[in-house]
This record gives sequence, C-alpha cells and structure tokens, in this order.
Amino acid sequence: WFDWWGAPHHTVPAEKYAGRLNAVLAAGISINVYMFHGGTTRSFMNGANKSRNTPYEPEISSYDYDAPLDESGNPTKKFRVFRSIIKKYLPKGKKLPPIPPAKPSMAVSDIHFTTVMPLKDLLSHPVKSENPLTFEDLKQAYGYVWYRTKLEGGHSGILKIDELRDYGIVIVNGKRVGVLDRRLGQDSMKLTLPAGKVTLDILVENLGRINFGPYLLKNRKGITKKIVFDGKELHHWDMYGLPFNHIEAIHFHNDKPAGDEPVIRKGYFDLDSLADTYLDMSQWGKGVVWVNGHNLGRYWYIGPQQTIYLPAEWLRKGRNEIEVLELLRPGQHVLKGINHPILDSLQEDKEALFQNR
Repeated sequence: WFDWWGAPHHTVPAEKYAGRLNAVLAAGISINVYMFHGGTTRSFMNGANKSRNTPYEPEISSYDYDAPLDESGNPTKKFRVFRSIIKKYLPKGKKLPPIPPAKPSMAVSDIHFTTVMPLKDLLSHPVKSENPLTFEDLKQAYGYVWYRTKLEGGHSGILKIDELRDYGIVIVNGKRVGVLDRRLGQDSMKLTLPAGKVTLDILVENLGRINFGPYLLKNRKGITKKIVFDGKELHHWDMYGLPFNHIEAIHFHNDKPAGDEPVIRKGYFDLDSLADTYLDMSQWGKGVVWVNGHNLGRYWYIGPQQTIYLPAEWLRKGRNEIEVLELLRPGQHVLKGINHPILDSLQEDKEALFQNR
C-alpha cells in the first residue's frame, strides 16, 4: 500500500502472491498488476490518505511500492518470480524476451552549497485580508503560503489554528518557535510574545490532497478557518504565495539567515559521465529539491524515505545546478550522493517531541 511520512515502508514478499497469480492464469483469466512499476511522484503531486478511522497521512515522494520494477525501473526478485509464472502460460510458440540489464547507478561527490538566502527574502506583493485566506482563495494549488500579521506583545497565551492544512511553522520576530502538524492532530501551542510590536509569521505547507474516500471533497489547503491567540481572533493578514512553479525565476543572493528560519540554498556539481543517482537527505530536515530546473519531490528526515531518486536523463555532463528549500535545519550545507535508495529508515520526529514538552 502507499507509504506515508512517519510510518514504516510497506513491502509484500513475492511468494505471498505467486500462488494467486498462478491460479488466475491457470484459469485463463486476465490480470492487472498494481503497481507493476510505481516510479516517483515528482514536484508536489503526492496524495494523502484519510478515513473516518485513520488520521491524515501524506504520502512520500517515492512511489517504489515494492513493485516488480523498482523506483528506477530495474527488475527485482519479485519481477523474476512473476515472470517465471507468466512464462508457463504463454501461447504456443511464444517466448519472453531477455531481461534487460539493470541501469547503472553512481554516487555523486559531496555537494557544497555556495549560496543561501532566507525564504522570507522571496516575499513580495502580499494579498491583504481581514481574515486568513486558503490556497484556493489565493488561486494557488500547491506549495506554500506565508501568513503574516502584527500584534502587541508582552504576554503569553495559546495560539490555535482552526483546521490547519497541513503543516505550519510558527515564527515570532524572525525566530522559529514551533511547528504544528496535521498528521499528529496538532492545532495549538503555547506562545510567549516579547514586549512591543510583534510580527507573527506562519508558513503553511500543503502536504498533499486526500485522493480517495469520504474526505475527497474536503481538500481546501492553508489556514482554512480562524486563528486565535490568548482567546482573541487575529485579523489583518498579509499572505504571500510561494508555489515554486519556476525555480529558475528566483534571483539568488547570499544573505546569511538569522537563527533557524527557513532558507533556500543553491549550489553546483560537475559530472564527467551520466548514470542514475540518489541524493541522501537523511541529515537534512524537511523540504524540496530541484536539479537543473526539475522539481524532484519532497524530503523529510522522519522517513521512511531518506533518498531522492535522480535519473540520468535529468543530469548533464559538465555543470549541474541544484536548489534545496530547507525548512527545519537551515545550517545544513553539504549534500551527499549515494548509488542506491533508502526507503525504509525512520527517524525520531524531534519537532513533535519539542511540541509536546
């Protein structure tokens, strides 16, 4: 079944279905295999699960699915088991072609990012509203929306975001003070504001729309209702859309971030030859990666997916360009390459632990 962030990688041994496949073909019945090859869900196009009995579960970017062909399209043990069964039921005189050799893979050298700038440097032309607007109100389908308001500080209270969808980073005067995660049912946190005029920012990520079931038509994103602090509803919001439709249109400049605010990094790596590769994101936090203008998908250290598959077709000999949007660990500046996927490694969700203290 689908893999989702924070849950184990799902696998099914070939032997579990080999007998069923044999029985169906022996009876002369046609059959479809879902998935025969899953591949990767690029950009922000992953879906999510939710039912009346299960929480919101945003799916990972890899769609490997433990399928007969793996994420890169190479045959697996499961492929060979199924093939040996199918071979028995070929029409007379028909033969299966040889199995193509596996595609080669490589590990790129460590990538050192040369440019970094705070994500807030991209904010311009806000939409102003008395109340927060959803992604749909802003005519934005995917990505992020940055919500901002100002209020008087010098006191504490509970910040509550009614129906947050789906992941909110709460920032006070440029400092990250917590996160709220729909997966975990989080919608509120204690907030202590410094004295004086305070800027409250909430960066909201659309983690993926529910793609089946009773909530299929309840898929609005962003801050979908109201925000209350210390018992009072907050108004007068500026909203900045960050859909990241065209990474190449961003004009980068070096501007060292203050503290732990989200950043976007840019770097380069050179190649003499081309092959499939994987980017090891296990030391990074949460975000998105682009290479040569292609949005490769999301990463999140909690797993189970720790790598991003980068096919040879999206690489080029000579100089390659890479951008990383990093939401949680802005100090990370070295990215390692490896020659194989890591799809089954969970890490402790430190933001959730911090939030529950």
